[in-house]
Amino acid sequence: MSRVADTIAQRNREAGGALIGYLPAGFPDLQTSIDAAVALAENGVDIIELGLPYSDPVMDGTVIQAATQQALANGFRLRDGITAVREITKRADVPVLVMTYWNPVLQYGVDRFADDLAAAGGAGLITPDLIPDEGAAWLAASERTGLDRVFLAAPTSTDERLRRTVEASRGFVYAVSTMGITGARSDVDAAARTLIGRLRDAGSTSACVGVGISTGAQVREVLEYADGAIVGSALVKALADGGVEAVARTAAELAGGTAR
Repeated sequence: MSRVADTIAQRNREAGGALIGYLPAGFPDLQTSIDAAVALAENGVDIIELGLPYSDPVMDGTVIQAATQQALANGFRLRDGITAVREITKRADVPVLVMTYWNPVLQYGVDRFADDLAAAGGAGLITPDLIPDEGAAWLAASERTGLDRVFLAAPTSTDERLRRTVEASRGFVYAVSTMGITGARSDVDAAARTLIGRLRDAGSTSACVGVGISTGAQVREVLEYADGAIVGSALVKALADGGVEAVARTAAELAGGTAR
């Protein structure tokens, strides 16, 4: 069973779909990042995606890169991410997925990381630079601990690649709506709709779209064809510009897009 998948299914029964909100741990400091994540849950975000700052964030756009680099400069360590998950799950009754590049998990130890994340109440991992073909250690660790594993699918993925991604994923498949880095865009690429259709054909029952979603209207648009909408840069910018209160307001506006 997957709490993430169950949450997404429930939100598709009760509303237009699920809203997943991303914030980096440790930005602008550890306690504020925890408070901001809790504010997401209190203002309509169904699943929290907590990013672990990394020195080479190949997928992240400028807003998220600036935030994660500040967190690293302030002394963020991987164990702080586990602390953040523990504190968030104490205060918020929503699943918390960790978004992390794979090298930090290798350095920490795959089994140790899985055990510590599960003990902290985490729901699983989103791994943007790990493909199922190279993820045997993580597949085994997540199977043992019951953690979800969210792999990415891109518009350029072959049908065979999509099928393997769907089979390996648990929780949902992360459909990247556009080729390139994250960041708010004025419209969400039509390629996302086609990609979701291809994922359905590959057997996916839980597919969420991320990269480029920044308004409640875009959330509503995405939920016309996807099971969930993932928002990152807009929330990080709100935190950078206006603190936790701005994050709460932005989350509430985005959550308006989940109404039927």
